Amino acid sequence: MTSTLTRTYEVRTHGCAMNVHDSERLSGLLEGAGFLAVEDGEDADVIVFNTCAVRENADNKLYGNLGQLLPRKQANPNLQIAVGGCLAQKDKANIIKKAPWVDVVFGTHNIGSLPALLERARHNAEAQVEILESLETFPSDLPTKRDSAYSALVSISVGCNNSCTFCIVPSLRGKERDRRPGEILAEIEALVADGVIEVMLLGQNVNTYGVEFGDKGAFAKLLRAVGQIKGLERVRFTSPHPAAFTDDVIEAMAETANVMPQLHMPLQSGSDKVLKDMRRSYRSEKYLGIIERVRKAIPDAALSTDIIVGFPGETEEDFQATMNVVSSARFAICYIYQYSKRPGTPAATLPDQISKEVVQERFERLIALTNEVAWNENKLQIGKSVEVLVANDGRKDDATGRLTGRAKDSRLVHFSLPAGMKRPRPGDLVTVTVTDAGPYHLLADPDSADEVIVRRTIGGDAFERVNEETETKRKSLSLTPRK
Repeated sequence: MTSTLTRTYEVRTHGCAMNVHDSERLSGLLEGAGFLAVEDGEDADVIVFNTCAVRENADNKLYGNLGQLLPRKQANPNLQIAVGGCLAQKDKANIIKKAPWVDVVFGTHNIGSLPALLERARHNAEAQVEILESLETFPSDLPTKRDSAYSALVSISVGCNNSCTFCIVPSLRGKERDRRPGEILAEIEALVADGVIEVMLLGQNVNTYGVEFGDKGAFAKLLRAVGQIKGLERVRFTSPHPAAFTDDVIEAMAETANVMPQLHMPLQSGSDKVLKDMRRSYRSEKYLGIIERVRKAIPDAALSTDIIVGFPGETEEDFQATMNVVSSARFAICYIYQYSKRPGTPAATLPDQISKEVVQERFERLIALTNEVAWNENKLQIGKSVEVLVANDGRKDDATGRLTGRAKDSRLVHFSLPAGMKRPRPGDLVTVTVTDAGPYHLLADPDSADEVIVRRTIGGDAFERVNEETETKRKSLSLTPRK
């Protein structure tokens, strides 16, 4: 049996940004315990699944993957398999019953226990299941191993106080718990000192941040405070809830130079009846009103959303209401999901479940509309100058030689460099002019090096936070104060 110091690991992540954040912590914990990340093409000694439980196919995907590992486990009994995350929190010991070759099952509240559970399972030669019902250690307090040198996820809260009828998350991640602002700012300052230039603030509902310590304006204050951190180029956040979205957040977005002109705000449905059935405590008029105020304050903002198609009781009229909101909102990106029953959620027992055929047909119609809207929005970017943060892998493909990255508004940009130009590194900022567009991306193919500006960020000179013209424009905006 190999020693712990030479054992290798692989973390397979399924789900949302919260899961990605947790996986960085799991990798950090394992490396702190002496494990090494497996090399590409090699078989790991420990395989960790960090799971999602939001949609029905999450179960099928996990158990399918576990089934594929059974022959490897039979050939190598020393292989250890661990399952964590939301699906583990939901299924608990049932995972061992369905897949008895799994060694460790741990929940969303005790990811810090993974190294100890692996060692205990190996020592005792039996599966270990540990599911806590409340948070043991805030994820961001655990060691981390980031995939990116220039970008980081920062959790500001965990859990959720809402009760959407389709969602199982509150029962798996618990009630909302907020980190103190000082802890968040200290983490971001340490990340910037380590070379990070972009952070994504994470929370199930980021704009209810502060509820635990009684400050309704805490999120807007946090955005402004993060904006004062020298060397931090880009700040993003996900996801706000429309019911709690207030104008002080719009003001903070507009007036804080390094908060990016981007907003991802889940719609879920454009039908007020369906929103009521979902227990989403806003209506389409309120949602569109928020978008109107965001666009007034930040004209260059790109908007994205989540939509569920086929919620129980959704009529053709309800679906058309969603189509109408999509047309009015002019989303740059829509993430569309077909409703699926989740055991333990109120929606699973609602009458008038929609047939798969009807859901699929509506899904395809909505996809066609969102593609058309997104393409039209992207075409408006042609001729504009955009600053692209070069992605971690950098290269889009070998066929075109293009590189890839994200603009300030989070649009995906594929760009080429004129012959002879030095290739920028991941994390560098490249300013190019958009020459073409598709529904999901922008293209920039400059003719000469004079049309490209490359700014090295990691290890380079401090950035200029914002030019005077932009600052003056944003500060002069007339915004309705929050009531």
